[in-house]
Amino acid sequence: MVNGGAEEASALWYIAPGQAEIRPEPAATPGPGEVLVRALYGALSRGTERLVFFGRVPPSEFDRMRAPLMGGAFPFPVKYGYINVGRVERGPRELVGRTVFALHPHQDLFTVPADLVVPVPEKVPATRAVLTANMETALNALWDAAPGPADRIAVVGAGVVGALVARLCARMPGTEVTLVDIEPARAELAHQLGLRFALPDAAPEECDLVFHASASAAGLATALRLAGMEATVVELSWYGEGDVPAPLGGAFHSRRLRLLSSQVSQIAPSHRLRWDFLRRRAAALALLDDPALDALLAPAIPFTELPARLPDIFAPSGGVLCQLIRYTRE
Repeated sequence: MVNGGAEEASALWYIAPGQAEIRPEPAATPGPGEVLVRALYGALSRGTERLVFFGRVPPSEFDRMRAPLMGGAFPFPVKYGYINVGRVERGPRELVGRTVFALHPHQDLFTVPADLVVPVPEKVPATRAVLTANMETALNALWDAAPGPADRIAVVGAGVVGALVARLCARMPGTEVTLVDIEPARAELAHQLGLRFALPDAAPEECDLVFHASASAAGLATALRLAGMEATVVELSWYGEGDVPAPLGGAFHSRRLRLLSSQVSQIAPSHRLRWDFLRRRAAALALLDDPALDALLAPAIPFTELPARLPDIFAPSGGVLCQLIRYTRE
């Protein structure tokens, strides 16, 4: 116990390029309308947090890149992250004892306003609930793209967001969905998710809709190549400080392709007038009632080991999809 009764928490801080540490800090005693949450599981948002870890967030994006409850300031030190699933220990009676999702950095005990947590449905295990933020991104992308039944759809980039987008599209009647990646090993993931798989050179062309989620120039070129006449390519990648060449010559104009940005910080225009962020987050949690999605989760590692494990997790050759973090002892 510290600070007159407040409990001590432990939080992960990114402190310099390629360096992180766990620091103690007080977890504030909850006041009216607040909850005290003890973390059960978390996860790393591999693409975004890799940029944070290596200090590759552009200064122009410092404000827009702030996570809702982060500490510090870019570039360093910063307490970053937005995937935390825990159990409410104190707060409003209807929430005490409930498992909830919060957009909170990596921390084992924290106090937040009660209206910033969303209860996890009973059918969704706490481990799978860590996919909530990524599922929100995928859901928003589908709202932006508006796929239809029987569409031929390609998703380039078999990371977590790409796989979730493909899984949602495949649940629509009659769609033909192909997950495209340069790693042949991703074929097994596609199989577990009930999807077709193709390497870039063998991917189907003349698609009605293409999503790009590989965060690479080569992947963007593949996505544009797969798009059929007057088709839409939805760009989901975020490149940080990198300059990415986009091949807009060749047939881009003659095929009248549409390149559309989709990003989760704003609700898609098609739903913005009727939906708020908490309603979208609750919908994302409900969509996680899908056991096939467990294929995206890497075996859990203890929170205390996270600083030492981050370089391997973020390595391009690591092959990790969604790295699960375990806060509780088993």
